[in-house]
Amino acid sequence: MTEIIPAFPAFLLIFVRVTSFFLMVPLFSYRNIPAGAKIGLGFFMALIMVFAVDIPELAIDSNYFLLIIKEALVGLFIGFIAYMLLSAIQTAGGFIDFQMGFAIANVMDPQTGAQSPLMGQYLYTIGLFLMLALNGHHLLLDGVFYSYKFIPIDQPWIPFGNENMLQYVVKAFNSMFIIAFQMSIPIVGSLFLVDIALGIVARTVPQLNVFVVGLPLKIGVSFIVLMVVMGTLLLLVSQLFDIMLHTMRGLMELIGGL
Repeated sequence: MTEIIPAFPAFLLIFVRVTSFFLMVPLFSYRNIPAGAKIGLGFFMALIMVFAVDIPELAIDSNYFLLIIKEALVGLFIGFIAYMLLSAIQTAGGFIDFQMGFAIANVMDPQTGAQSPLMGQYLYTIGLFLMLALNGHHLLLDGVFYSYKFIPIDQPWIPFGNENMLQYVVKAFNSMFIIAFQMSIPIVGSLFLVDIALGIVARTVPQLNVFVVGLPLKIGVSFIVLMVVMGTLLLLVSQLFDIMLHTMRGLMELIGGL
C-alpha cells in the first residue's frame, strides 16, 4: 500500500496517455467497441505500466494539471499519426471507386461514423485482419509503452513550434498519398486503358451504346485485376505497418527532443 499511494499521480498520467491513444489509433478506436471496454483496457494497461516505467516523484500541484493535458495531447497525436497512415488504404479505395463507378455508393465507417468509399472500406477491413494476423496490434501497444523512453512522464511541454516536427508530420501526410497511389495504380491504370478502348470503340462503332456497356465492363475488369494484384496489395499493406511504426517512433523522438 505504501508503494501504490506515491505512484498514484504517475498512474493517472499513464492512464490519460493510454486512453487518449485508444481514442485515435486504428482498431482500438472503433465506435462500436463499448467505452467501458476501452477504459477498462486502459486502466489495466496503466496499472501494469506504472510498475514497469521509471517514474519520478510527482506531486499534485498546478504543474500536474499541465502534465495531464500534455499526456492527453501525446496520446492523441501519436494515435492520429497511426490512423492517418492507415487511412492510405481508404484513400486508395477512393481512387479505385472513382474509376469503377462506385463513387456514388458509400458505406458507413464504424470507426469514424462517417461515409467511406465502398472499395476503400473493403480493403481497409482486409488490412485490419492482416494487422491482427501479423500481431500489429501488439506492436501498437508496445509503441505506447516504449513512448516513455522518448517522452518522459515529467516533460511539461510539447515542442509544437519545432520546425522539424512540422516537416515530419507533413512528410508523413505526403507518404500516405504516395502509398495510396501505389496501391491503386494497377487497377486505376487498367481502367484507364479500358476507357481508351471504349473511346476507340465509340468512334469506330457508333451504333454501340458505350455508356451501357462501359460500366459493367469496368466493374468486371476491376475485380479481375483486383484478384490478380491482391497479393501485391497485401505486401504494400504490410510495408505500411512498418512505415507506421517507424513514423510513430520518429515522432516520439521529436516530441521528446531527442
